[in-house]
Amino acid sequence: MSEFPVIRRRLLKGFAAWIATVPLTGHAYNTSLNYDFSGAAADLELNLEAPVTCTSGTRAQTEGPFYSPATPRRSTLIEPDSNGSPLVLEGLVMTPDCRPVAGAVVDIWHCDEQGRYDNQGYRYRGHQFTDGAGSYQFKTIRPTLYSGRTEHIHVKVQGENTRLLTTQIYFPDRKQENAADRIFRPELIMNLKQTVDGWYGRFDFVLQPKA
Repeated sequence: MSEFPVIRRRLLKGFAAWIATVPLTGHAYNTSLNYDFSGAAADLELNLEAPVTCTSGTRAQTEGPFYSPATPRRSTLIEPDSNGSPLVLEGLVMTPDCRPVAGAVVDIWHCDEQGRYDNQGYRYRGHQFTDGAGSYQFKTIRPTLYSGRTEHIHVKVQGENTRLLTTQIYFPDRKQENAADRIFRPELIMNLKQTVDGWYGRFDFVLQPKA
């Protein structure tokens, strides 16, 4: 009798066992965030000037292994015991023709000042919705380096009528570390400057319409 049916059954059994161990919260193949699109948020009064021209869409990148869905809706991620350098991150969410995407969800997460992710709670995790001008703003800290990765912030962005964008944004003053990071891309560098209160970063997201 041929051994192939037995081997096949063993392979299928092993594959089924492996599937059972895969987390269902990775959302690597999700096409939508599970947040209610309820319209534009209150005016943030950031008065950010929109660019004259936009790209066809911000480059996507992997979400990595540490995404958590259903984060708190908040704009301040700084914790009472935060020791990292304060960072204000803000920008616009737009269409490829530079029109604002009001009411888009912006969901961010990053490691702490020790290079660790909170996978049990929501430390340095949160989402918010853009205002009528397509503006968003988070107050957080600068994440630090950890093995194999330069400083970065993970982001998911989606408007009610746009495709989901999953990407990462980077810091321009980490040139050596950026060059050593295998997934770093220069088009995902934020504009960054140091202020008396910490760091100020800006990054604008361009979302593609739903097909």
